[in-house]
Amino acid sequence: MPHISSLFATRLYRAALSEHGPKVDADELATSCFSIAEDDEAGQDWCDANAFPGYTSYASLSDLPWRFPIFADLVKSLDVHVASFAEALAFDLGDKPLTLEDIWINILPEGGIHTGHLHPHSVISGTTYVAMPPGTSALKLEDPRLPMMMAAPPRRADAPPDLRSFHYETPKVGHLLLWESWLRHEVPMNMAEEDRVSVSFNYRWG
Repeated sequence: MPHISSLFATRLYRAALSEHGPKVDADELATSCFSIAEDDEAGQDWCDANAFPGYTSYASLSDLPWRFPIFADLVKSLDVHVASFAEALAFDLGDKPLTLEDIWINILPEGGIHTGHLHPHSVISGTTYVAMPPGTSALKLEDPRLPMMMAAPPRRADAPPDLRSFHYETPKVGHLLLWESWLRHEVPMNMAEEDRVSVSFNYRWG
């Protein structure tokens, strides 16, 4: 009898933010995100200049944990989650821990999308979810082998999750997702009338 094994696993970490670190009040975090977006003129200008739907602080605010105590508490929680994920990935970090590289707010209005991308200068990336109104878009993850499958037929609709070309993950408010930064991902169009709000981040090695 032939034996078929699965190789080269792609891991996705999902957990409630509250499982580690200080308690982060979801309502306070949401209020902070909207308040920062309203006051961040540089970020608004960048979004307008780059036709970015909604708002992101990625290009304008690099010190959220220093400016706002709730983001400092958020990072304390993220540090523990990322360390747990790194252990599950069997990373040999030596004496150089994974540390936060950047953290930013995303507010995606109805009709907004965030096209496929990866984070090439970091090790672990992730998002924690602040507002996920009914009908809003899931996170779409792409099989990293897809560019090499030039002549492969499509997968059947009933293919098991680990053989599908794309995976859709719909997290709850207060949860976070972590993945290795080379994994291509996107946010499809937000079909909800309300804003989809999240906080994304990257961790680097050393």
